[in-house]
Amino acid sequence: MNILDKFPKQRIALPDAYQQIYHQHYLSNREGKYTTTSFSQKLEAWMHKKVASDIRHAKENQKTLEIGAGTLNQLAYEQITGIYEIVEPFTELFQNSPHLSRINKIYRDIAEVPEQNKYERITSIATFEHIMDLPFVVAKAAEHLTDTGKLRVAIPNEGTVMWKLGTLITGAEFKRKYGLDYQLLMKFEHVNTADDIEQVLKYFFNHVKCAVYGVSKSLAFYRFYECSNVKEKALNSYLNSLRQ
Repeated sequence: MNILDKFPKQRIALPDAYQQIYHQHYLSNREGKYTTTSFSQKLEAWMHKKVASDIRHAKENQKTLEIGAGTLNQLAYEQITGIYEIVEPFTELFQNSPHLSRINKIYRDIAEVPEQNKYERITSIATFEHIMDLPFVVAKAAEHLTDTGKLRVAIPNEGTVMWKLGTLITGAEFKRKYGLDYQLLMKFEHVNTADDIEQVLKYFFNHVKCAVYGVSKSLAFYRFYECSNVKEKALNSYLNSLRQ
């Protein structure tokens, strides 16, 4: 089956009890206010460092677009001058960030990015697992890269035993706080597995390099992908299909 046939995904219905606490939980989780979430964020530092690891070799004044910038916590790892733009629909996540002054432009959706805008770097951390129409976002990212630009993506290793085990600790705290099953919330949040994401990246890029925080793809907590050399034929065919 063509990987594109899996999309767009559909979220499961979220029961009323979850809807009532969802917004509060989402903000607390992103801000690291839970004990286990704070610990998880220390592990997640691996993702942030991998995405920013090209900076020490980069030219000055590169132009970056971050997809799903959240609280702007990636900027703590981005020690380079240059234009930094973001795609993030939830303004409440970043409106009080000390990094906000470093942002040149904010888009609510990648479809809002002007067609002529090109970036040397497009990045994303722990976002692609949430996106229901992932091929569209990856295709638009590919469209906005310069000829030598790279898409740098870090994700949780969703869909593997290691990731399931890792969520049990967070799930226990969630259960104590709300009396609800954390795994059901994860099914709602994470619509894409790590393998789904890899297949979409390989559909649009010739060069897709993977690194893991663990032993292997099946025995890791996180994955990092560096993607370059766009498959122009696949990209143009997909974008043309959207216009029909």
